[in-house]
Amino acid sequence: MKMVGVLCLGALLAAAAAPLHASPQDRRSDQEAAREGRMQGRLLPLRAIEARVVPYMIKKGAQYLGFDFDAGTGIYTLKFLRNGNVIWVDVDGRTGQVMSRSGG
Repeated sequence: MKMVGVLCLGALLAAAAAPLHASPQDRRSDQEAAREGRMQGRLLPLRAIEARVVPYMIKKGAQYLGFDFDAGTGIYTLKFLRNGNVIWVDVDGRTGQVMSRSGG
């Protein structure tokens, strides 16, 4: 019984330490901002961003997981998995230039 209590406490601590994720409302507004930016010619389409980054990362042995978009900065964050490690690649949505890479 003691072990169950320890496991429950561990789960609660892990949940409390987990980063907060964007709410569905926030995600929708970011998607709308990305769409509006593309329509106005201020942002490159996601497919163009992916075409620049994904083949290179796959060649390096990474699996593409998906992306996030920050409407405030216009930055796409593409997520990859390689050897059990997550790699984040930040790409400027206006120019398509890779700004940073972290993890993995």
